[in-house]
Amino acid sequence: MTNFHQLEHLLALDEERHFAKAAQKVHLSQPAFSRSIQSLEKQTGLLLFERKGGEIRPTPAGQFLIQRARALVLEAKALKRDLGLYQQGEVGELVFGVGPFPAATLAGHAIEKIRLEFPRVSVRVEIDNPANLLTLLLKEEIDFFVADTGEVNAAPYLNIQPLMRQYGHLYARSQHPLVGQCHRFETAWQYGIASVKLPDMLKAGLGQLLGQNNRNLPQLALECDDVNLLHQIALSTNTIVASTELAAKPWLDKGSLMKLDIIDFPPLFSNIAIVHLSSRSQSPAATYAIKQFREFV
Repeated sequence: MTNFHQLEHLLALDEERHFAKAAQKVHLSQPAFSRSIQSLEKQTGLLLFERKGGEIRPTPAGQFLIQRARALVLEAKALKRDLGLYQQGEVGELVFGVGPFPAATLAGHAIEKIRLEFPRVSVRVEIDNPANLLTLLLKEEIDFFVADTGEVNAAPYLNIQPLMRQYGHLYARSQHPLVGQCHRFETAWQYGIASVKLPDMLKAGLGQLLGQNNRNLPQLALECDDVNLLHQIALSTNTIVASTELAAKPWLDKGSLMKLDIIDFPPLFSNIAIVHLSSRSQSPAATYAIKQFREFV
């Protein structure tokens, strides 16, 4: 089989049209260089160069092989260069996932830092619920994800790094009829609750607060994984949004959203963690991205 060095020798001879100069160009002695060309001709069964009037010229077969060799050598050099750049984090693709609340509270900061540090790396972010993100991770379609891991079971093939705990409450617009008074969850439910997609276990807990049968899980008025959209609906209607303190903070600081005092509503929290495959090495960009999520907390 023809090796890469032989192709380089072929191109050197085509460029120099002189065995001694070509040998010098690839740092070989002339006898060793001549043997390499002879070996290539023997392997291909083709006469690649001919001498005419003291000049070395490629034969039609040699010209054909030279064209193919030049493309292969250029591609190999480009691959070598790109691998070096990839190791330095200057090219490549970074794909990671974020759950709804990390998307609204943490992802913007991390992506900003990534774009500044690795401007030539293509970044793609999947925003989804933890169950779907775990599926993408196991299929190796994302490098890692940051999400609530309350229902992500520990496994030897998963590296789960706890990141933070975000506490959840019920919020409503400042002019909402329930603002400023104590109420029971059943009263708040009548106005409609908007939330991210909830696991069945949590829905069953809400059903207990409402005195419903566990066989029939309560249906939220609005279920959507876009946290900012949920807040917007709460600001423009009497819909009550289930959110976290950190996600609702911009609106709480402005006074446009208010925390409701629901006396029988249990303390809720979301355990946010970084999850990646234990056996998979992270690219420089992915390692940097994970670091940015950790440093922001």
